[in-house]
Order: sequence, then structure tokens, then C-alpha cells
Amino acid sequence: MSTENEGNAVPPAPSAPPVPVASPAPPQGDAGATAQLPPVPPGPPEQQHPYGPGAHQPYGAPEGSWPPPPPPGTPGYGEAGAGGSGGGWGASYQQPAPKPAGGGRGGLIAAVLVAALVAGGLGGGLGYTLAKDNDGQGSTTVSASDNGASQVKRAPGTIAGVASKALPSTVTIEAESTSGEGGTGTGFVFDTQGHIVTNNHVVAEAVDGGKLSATFPDGRKYAAEVVGHAQGYDVAVIKLKNAPSDLKPLSLGNSDQVAVGDETIAIGAPFGLSNTVTTGIISAKNRPVASSDGSSSSKASYMSALQTDASINPGNSGGPLLNASGAVIGINSAIQSTSGGSFGSGQSGSIGLGFAIPINQAKYVAQQLIKNGKPVYAKIGASVSLEESTDGAKITDQGTGGADAVESGGPAAKAGLKPGDVITKLDDSVIDSGPTLIGEIWTHKPGDKVKVTYTRGGDQHTVDLTLGSRVGDS
Repeated sequence: MSTENEGNAVPPAPSAPPVPVASPAPPQGDAGATAQLPPVPPGPPEQQHPYGPGAHQPYGAPEGSWPPPPPPGTPGYGEAGAGGSGGGWGASYQQPAPKPAGGGRGGLIAAVLVAALVAGGLGGGLGYTLAKDNDGQGSTTVSASDNGASQVKRAPGTIAGVASKALPSTVTIEAESTSGEGGTGTGFVFDTQGHIVTNNHVVAEAVDGGKLSATFPDGRKYAAEVVGHAQGYDVAVIKLKNAPSDLKPLSLGNSDQVAVGDETIAIGAPFGLSNTVTTGIISAKNRPVASSDGSSSSKASYMSALQTDASINPGNSGGPLLNASGAVIGINSAIQSTSGGSFGSGQSGSIGLGFAIPINQAKYVAQQLIKNGKPVYAKIGASVSLEESTDGAKITDQGTGGADAVESGGPAAKAGLKPGDVITKLDDSVIDSGPTLIGEIWTHKPGDKVKVTYTRGGDQHTVDLTLGSRVGDS
């Protein structure tokens, strides 16, 4: 399975950040891939491709360089322009030409009106028939009073109550590169200083001199700048320019305490429809997911994700996944999706398989970005194969560019690991592939002590290992 950013699930992502050995071949279009939830281009929605756990395409055997390239079975979401037949969620787009007065939401409004008229016509016809059948017999109807309708209050614990409190602290992000390419995503207020947390792939177009803006539900719009971004984690922090003094950060929950079956609430701008609220449950935890934008230069992002069936679509990327009390438990980032689009857009949508970066990990990354401007990754200091597997993460015979597969003096070397060893567990987490190992390792911080179980020559061994660190994405 492959995972598209905000649209697809990726092959099992490794929990340890080993250095890939060889760049995997570009994905060939998996109907069930998991891809990052790419930002929605200002124009017609782009097609998105999911890739994630379950994809049946090989990862390839990347060499030990960082960051690891996207697994071969991980389709991207930026393969074609808006309206293209094979495009992804984050496909590039040309800035739309000015629309004539009265344009814009005309299509959507027309559709809503048609639906209303159909319902109205049905009700009218039914009412006439009933009136005719009961003519002369008299009837009594009771109408609810609309007095004080605007005074209705929702309890804090209801979905409406949670949404009304959280929405003012979410923003719709528009990113545009110097060449005019870009898209739309979501973010949420992290602190009172104006920092907004979102996905790296949402702001990637604006990193090198592009333009960024963040719009609140009440219409206030602010220019913003990228403070730091982590491609491997797919997390970014931007900061509002001239931030208002009334910012209310969303409260952060504890993603480690989330249980399968817990209620979830997702907020975002699916297909550009800002301030959309959807609900669901936690369907699974620790789901290995790898995603990329599908471009030739793209490098994979890995996560041990929270899986939810709350409806998530292109444009939801970077938005908060809340628990029933309104605390953030994750950042919506990718979905498992079918390869075909719908509504004539050529862009796939939700099939009930969404993936979010756990907030405990995202919080750590965001704090590092605010403090240093660069991400810090935990590592074991060994290159592992990214080929699809169910047996474990195999340490390759050689690293990238002929480098040693096991870094001299690194954590793996000190623990006695050698090329050819197959890592099968990290602490209590089962490791079935290289991507799974990377994703699991990145749930830890540099300096954490972990137990590594591996096989060598048919024998199983367990060793203690202290994770090292790497700063930056390159």
C-alpha cells in the first residue's frame, strides 16, 4: 500500500532512520497507495496518489544516504498539473486567470441550490398530495419557535462545542513559489508568538523565496514566513508577520495515551473548502507510513502514524486531528486512496483511511525548528534496505557512494551490528521492513536507549543501543 500526502497510505515505514542504500525506482501507480496529503492548488484540484502500509510495490534498495529516497511503491501526488490525468494532490499549477465578476463559487452555489430545489420540490409535491388527500378533514401542525435560535449553546463536550472552540485557532495556508506554483493546506496556532504548525509539503513551494499567507476563519489574513521545515518528519513551522495579540493556541494532547476506538475530529480545507470539520475514530495506532510528493527529486517522509476514518482529503494537510475534548493528538498528513479521481477532477479523495503524525513527535520537531531552524533526527548509524519485506530491516552490504553500511563508531557499530543482520524488533515494536524501522526510530529522540532484536545466521540476538543524532535533512 502506498501513502499519498493527505491522500494515501505508504508502505510500512521503518522505525529506525537507517541510511538508504539505493534510490528506489519511481512508483508505477498503485491503486491503493498512500501519499502525502498534498496541498490543493488554487486552480482545479490535482490528482493525489496514496501510498502506505499495504502497497505491494518494492521499495528498492536505497543506499546509505540521508534522507532516504521514497520507497518504490510510494506514489507521489504531484505528477501532473491541475486537471491532468495523472496528477497528484501537490501537483504544480499555473496561477488561474482572473475570473469574471460573479465567478468563483458559482459552481458550488449552483449545486447547493439545485439540491435545495430538488428537496423543496419533493417536499412541495408531497405536501400537496397530503393536503389533497386530507382535504376537508382539517389538520393541525406544530412549528418549533425560532425565538432565541441564535442563543442556542452547545455543551463543551459535543462535537459542535469542540469545533466552535478549535476553529478560531486554525488557518488556511496558501503557499506560492517564485515561479507562481503552489497550493493550499491547513495549519494551527502553536503559541501566542504567532507560530503555526503544518506539514512540510504544504509550505515546500514557498521555502526558497516564495510567498506564504495564513487566513483565519474570521477572514483575517496574514503574511507569513517559514521558520523551519523537516522533510523527513513532514513537519514545518511558519510564523505570522505582525501576529495579532489575541492568538489562542490549541491545547496539545498526549498521543501515546490514544486508544483505538477513541473519537476524532479533523479540521482543514479539503479541496480548498476552508474550515471544514469531519469526525471519526482512531482506527489503528503505530501504522508505518512513508510518503512523498512523487517528484524525481522527492525524498520520503516516514511516520508511525495514527490511523483515522475521519474524512481527510487534499487540503487537509497540516490540519489538527483532535480528540473528543478538543486537544490536538495528531497532524493530518496522508491518506490511503484509490488511484482514480472523482467529480471530473482527476484527484482521489477519502476512503476512510487517513494518517496523522502523532502530536508527541510533532511537538518535539516543532520545538526544535523554532529553537534551531533545523530538525534533529534520531539514528542508529546503519544503512538498511528499503525493499518491501515482511522479515525485517536488513542492514545492507554497502552504503551510499561506497560508504560503509555501518557507520564507524556509530550506535549500530558500538552495539555490534554488522552488514547482513536483519533487525526484527525495536523495543517491543515488530519491524517488518526498512521503512518501518525508520518510522519507529523517529518516534524517539537522540540519546534514547532502545533494545534491538536482530537475526544473524539464523540465530536471534538482542542488544542495547543508544540512538545517535543527525541535524538537518541533508
